[in-house]
Amino acid sequence: MAKPTFRAHPVQVQVPASSANLGPGFDCFALALGMHDRYIAQVTDEVGLDLDVAGEGADTVRRDEKNLLVKAMYQGFDFMGGKPRGLSVRALNVVPQGRGLGSSASAIVGGLVLARALVLSGNERMIDDELLNIASKMEGHPDNVAAALFGGATIAWQEDHHGTKVARAVGITVDPRIKVVAFIPTQSVATSKARKLLPEAIPHSDAVANSTNTALLVHALSQRPDLLFVATEDFLHQKYREAVMPKSFALVTKLRGAGVAAFISGAGPTVLVFHSGDASEIAEFQRVAGDNFDVQELAVSATGATVISA
Repeated sequence: MAKPTFRAHPVQVQVPASSANLGPGFDCFALALGMHDRYIAQVTDEVGLDLDVAGEGADTVRRDEKNLLVKAMYQGFDFMGGKPRGLSVRALNVVPQGRGLGSSASAIVGGLVLARALVLSGNERMIDDELLNIASKMEGHPDNVAAALFGGATIAWQEDHHGTKVARAVGITVDPRIKVVAFIPTQSVATSKARKLLPEAIPHSDAVANSTNTALLVHALSQRPDLLFVATEDFLHQKYREAVMPKSFALVTKLRGAGVAAFISGAGPTVLVFHSGDASEIAEFQRVAGDNFDVQELAVSATGATVISA
């Protein structure tokens, strides 16, 4: 592949937050949410990286080439034929980090989309399927990155192509009656820590129940919101993670006890609720959550990563 030609002017991208699993759909279901990180980048003649980060995690994220956003940009450039001499990058992080709302997926997808937009004919050098596959390898699983890239609700999986895993994704139409409320705690939980708590095997009855609810969730999301309470019940992963997020698990238990479709968002500790009520129901959610959670009503983001200026 010939070396790429880079655009001279800056490019700005916005990427939605995302919630993975949605209850039983472990490592395959995800939903893009109306909370967006924004990234701006420009190719420069001066060799090296000029990076500035504001917003969520600004005091803790790296400001060098090991920054996840920058790492994704460099992987994208390498895939398309070569890196530029220098880069100026600005990140405004809105998605809370370490809360189960896809902050790492936003950075990875944002970096790849930025890189592609900075290259002339970048959409031909790296098509969406290729971008998804790179993002999935960086993230370790395709669920959040699929929703961040394509928007809406997605089902993602990996196929074995001659010994190599290749990520794939399809979209699910979300019934417009479905509303989303996020209960975001102040503390974070590392995804790696949450994953280590999962057992190697589960009872056969739990596997059957989880498969049933995962299949039902497709229908509930697209046509039957009244089935979401049943469809979001998980038997595979949530209960094994209770020890690292007891307040979140207690909230899920309390909400589900009241017939509310509540579940842990991704690896947690954020709790997500699907509902179709009005403002009074939101107020009741806030009362139930108490002071332990920031309660936010979020739209479903129908669009994924978007170049908003180029």
